[in-house]
Amino acid sequence: MSIYKLNGVVQHYAWGGTQFIPNLLAIENKDKVPFAELWMGTHVKGPANVQTIKGEISLGNLIKKAPIKKLGQKVAANFKHQLPFLFKVLDVNSMLSIQSHPTKKAAEIGFAKESLTDIAVTAPNRTYRDDNHKPEVMVALTDFWLLHGFKSIEAIRAVLTISEFTSLKAFFGEKGDIFQLYKAIMEMPQKEVNQLLAPLWKRLQPDFEAEKLAKASADYWAAQAFTDYTIDGNFDRGIFSIYLFNLVNIKKGDGIFQAAGIPHAYLEGVNMELMANSDNVFRGGLTQKHIDVPELLTHLVFDEINPQILKGTKISEVESVFKTPAPDFELSEIKLDKNKHYRSTQTTSAEILIIMEGTVTVDFDSKSLSFRKGESFFVEANTVYTIKTADNCLLFKAKVP
Repeated sequence: MSIYKLNGVVQHYAWGGTQFIPNLLAIENKDKVPFAELWMGTHVKGPANVQTIKGEISLGNLIKKAPIKKLGQKVAANFKHQLPFLFKVLDVNSMLSIQSHPTKKAAEIGFAKESLTDIAVTAPNRTYRDDNHKPEVMVALTDFWLLHGFKSIEAIRAVLTISEFTSLKAFFGEKGDIFQLYKAIMEMPQKEVNQLLAPLWKRLQPDFEAEKLAKASADYWAAQAFTDYTIDGNFDRGIFSIYLFNLVNIKKGDGIFQAAGIPHAYLEGVNMELMANSDNVFRGGLTQKHIDVPELLTHLVFDEINPQILKGTKISEVESVFKTPAPDFELSEIKLDKNKHYRSTQTTSAEILIIMEGTVTVDFDSKSLSFRKGESFFVEANTVYTIKTADNCLLFKAKVP
């Protein structure tokens, strides 16, 4: 076999929605359990399985038995016989943490250093869980909201005219020092955080409860954060970031790339996400998870960022590619109807595909397999295959460029 049905792993994080992924997978969710992410890859935190003639085994073990054949010679050589990407579906029902990710070099240094301590790789207070970077690209499946990178100097200067934030001007200075401003906020004693944010919550709360705040305003997300993350009367300092970062609305079918060091936070919506195979995260607020301020400040990009919305680049009548500079992965969208089919080129990379809408038949090596909405499959390198459908169908494909 060169194509295998793949069974992904659901992550039930508290911020996840209760409908999209269960509906995708045709799972009844009477108890409204949060289905946050569907993972398709080999990451140890959620390794997918594949169905073989001899039974079900992990995708990682399938690759380990014949890495060059499964991954392709170049991918196997460049990525130490490992699948270099992790493919996901995310349903963001409540906002995720303020976060960023390390470069490859920083991850290698940080992982080696932390491994010399007695902190287990799985420990909640661990910062580096592996030695890999974690660039990531996402494509929106619904209207999607997120924070992405620091605003311009002038936009931040305007934020500091908000009455509750005027005392922060001294840290920003006349020339606009984003680093010193953010450092002051992240290292500020909790008592001072509370003193600054209490008047803001008092001002926003009536309009938020009366549903008068629009999602296009930072005030809306700040009020939501006050509601979700105020614990024992203490306000989360991540609320400052909501005003300092770009608030981005991505429409269905568009995407965005998160490079190393770019601060970001997913706020609401459903997306496809493709990333390097890593779980390294620096967190800066809006979370109960481990926050490592020194590492965050060391590796964050404190430049002005102008968010670049990705549009798929059509490479055929049915396939669009979301191009990024990442060497680990490439994400494609494939749209079919009964009059069109997709024929693969002889790719030198392993691939994972998921059907988001419709039902398809995949022909390869004089064989055929059928897949319905929510199902996914792994394609070993150098496999030529054709996808056909009798109805309208939407797929996403992950591979190494």
